[in-house]
Amino acid sequence: MQRAHTGRRRNEATRRAILAAAERLLATGAPVPLTLPAIAAEAGVGRQTVYRWWSSPGEVLLEALADYAAEQVPVPDTVDPRADLTTFLTGTFASVTGPRNASALRGLARQAAVDERAAELLRRFTASRRAALRELLERHRAHLAGGADLDLLVDQVYGLLWYRLLLDHAPLDDRAAALVADGLLGSRDA
Repeated sequence: MQRAHTGRRRNEATRRAILAAAERLLATGAPVPLTLPAIAAEAGVGRQTVYRWWSSPGEVLLEALADYAAEQVPVPDTVDPRADLTTFLTGTFASVTGPRNASALRGLARQAAVDERAAELLRRFTASRRAALRELLERHRAHLAGGADLDLLVDQVYGLLWYRLLLDHAPLDDRAAALVADGLLGSRDA
């Protein structure tokens, strides 16, 4: 059996194993810092493989979260603004509410509160998701209230997401997604 290439070129199966390992470690909420050697051990790969591809544990986690978000929450592009917004928000909310993802994001938020590098990684990840929603709102601007501040609308959506994710006081479910989409569009008849 021929061994997969493990040099500079990334082996996709190994890459995915490393990203999943980083998510698992962060999701445990353990007080031990997330390190590249810990990620390598969890993934069952050599340390050099991880060091060759990433310079910090946060970079590994950021790539894992970005890949997952892009896979699970594509930006829809139809002529129906309500359907597009509801689809995007339903996917966004569902992608963060699974036990592993919710725990990983809460862990990243905890790390970001005390570590500037983690805070920067969280800002970069949220900026990419904010840009996706803003693009969707821009596309359907004609269906929003006149003069709507798109950045403020994006803040409202992600403010709700993080508030409910961190405090767990109300669900981020399909109903919430539909209500938020309705709120962005102003009414059911928009």
